[in-house]
Amino acid sequence: MPKITGNTLAEHRERTRRALFDSLGQLLATKPFDKITLSDVATNAHVGRTAVYNHFADKEDLLLAYIENETRSYVARLSQALEDVQDPLDRLRVYIREQALLKQHYHFPSGARLTDTLSRDTVGRLHSHADIMEHMLSQILHEAIDQGQLPNQDVAMSVQLIHACVLGGRPTPANPMQRERYMHSLDSFVLQAVGAQQAAHPVPVSLDHDDDTPTPSLSRCPMAG
Repeated sequence: MPKITGNTLAEHRERTRRALFDSLGQLLATKPFDKITLSDVATNAHVGRTAVYNHFADKEDLLLAYIENETRSYVARLSQALEDVQDPLDRLRVYIREQALLKQHYHFPSGARLTDTLSRDTVGRLHSHADIMEHMLSQILHEAIDQGQLPNQDVAMSVQLIHACVLGGRPTPANPMQRERYMHSLDSFVLQAVGAQQAAHPVPVSLDHDDDTPTPSLSRCPMAG
């Protein structure tokens, strides 16, 4: 079994944690969290099981750290994509497109299954990460309403419905032509759903995605609410 090395203790710890997160993410793409053991995570990460306990008290502790790490990265990429987009409707369209593309690369366990297998406190802490995404989308919708681009509506409900549509639906197609057709339909559908006029221009170009090598189909992200 190859050893994870680092020039310093801190670097070694960070590399080990990254390996464990990557391992858990890969496993979550193939089976539910309650079917994954710490031995599975250790074996897939090519580390001893003892190494897992040097970093995490138990499986729930690992999951919480993993979700926090993935959420930070996920939000950073979304924020970068939105950084130079000023028009609220364009921001909404970029947000939707990035969510649909990014979900190929981030592995989140199904929130519905988690409520049956985790402690109430852990489930509550996991769901708290949904607030980050909900706040980001809520701000965009409020800006569009304030500028007269959208009719008044129950923004909290719209956020839930949009996330359910984008994150809880079919996997984003891997084939470039099918993916672009899907993204165009998704863009039109969400704009119509929130009462916006159909856009006369494409979604502004944002992040570069390695779209030709998507990860396996993912479970619904708990951030969808």
